[in-house]
Amino acid sequence: MPGHRNHQLADRIKAIVAEMLERRVKDPRLGFVTITDVRLTGDNQHASIFYTVLGDQRAIEDTGAALSSATGLLRKEVGHQLSLRHTPSLEFFLDAVPETAQQIEELLAKARAADEEVASRAAGAEYAGDPYRAPRDDEDDEGQDESR
Repeated sequence: MPGHRNHQLADRIKAIVAEMLERRVKDPRLGFVTITDVRLTGDNQHASIFYTVLGDQRAIEDTGAALSSATGLLRKEVGHQLSLRHTPSLEFFLDAVPETAQQIEELLAKARAADEEVASRAAGAEYAGDPYRAPRDDEDDEGQDESR
């Protein structure tokens, strides 16, 4: 169970890696990349770094290759700035959040369209009555009048 210190280290690693990618890594394959999250193992020996890339599939692949080649430099700088006894190994993962968010937005749009269609159909509708209650007969009403 990761604690407060673990979260602080993860946030610091995220900042260090993002700054390094912006200023020091000069790989032409590196696209417009955003570091979205860093997760450390409980013993702080391994850091999983999640990123997103703005662009097409080629930009995503090129950025992945650039990050893989820059892993050593990034790990060295993380170790230098954090002054830890054991520098965590770094591993990069493409974050699927933007694609998932896009799918959810499309599903919500379909649901809104279906709701609007139901609302337009229901605009002129009248109450149909209770399907579980037997309708009253006119004879019952006449019988009640006679008993009075």
